[in-house]
Amino acid sequence: MSNEQLQIELQDNEWPFEFTDHDRRIARAIVTDDFGFYYFVRAERDDDFGRATLIETAGGGAEAGEDLDCAIKRELKEELGAEVEVISRIGVVSDYYNLIHRHNLNNYFLCKVISFGDKHLTQDEIEDFHLSTLKLTYEEALAEYEKRRETKIGRLVANREVPILKRAREILMATKRSDEASQS
Repeated sequence: MSNEQLQIELQDNEWPFEFTDHDRRIARAIVTDDFGFYYFVRAERDDDFGRATLIETAGGGAEAGEDLDCAIKRELKEELGAEVEVISRIGVVSDYYNLIHRHNLNNYFLCKVISFGDKHLTQDEIEDFHLSTLKLTYEEALAEYEKRRETKIGRLVANREVPILKRAREILMATKRSDEASQS
């Protein structure tokens, strides 16, 4: 199997493009455990993007001077309460939120849960986005992304994350086959 990272360029076809006035460097992760479950955040929002309930990978903006490996571990601790091992990088998705004039550079990681503890959500994440954790099978996650395509923001998120989830599954299956072959 190739360890080649995905490079995806997406446009925002939901809102008209006017201009982009800032880039956001983001660390996001497909998080899995030893039992084949995947962990996401559910956000319930009612803001400029409209009213929507979303499934999304955990993650967020890297702080100034913060390396992406540190950023993903920090974000997963904050949003999921998870200590993780980074298995690999999956790739980068460049996308846009035209409504807020932002270009996103989403750096995706595949991570395995070591343990769960307390979350450290911000007030906005608690009060404005009502973040909660979703524990899903691969098939349930794909179905949830499909269900959330009913809104403009849901379509943007699904377009960005479904190819990443599929690539993560390929990496996990190839790793499993390789481990089984080395044990026989």
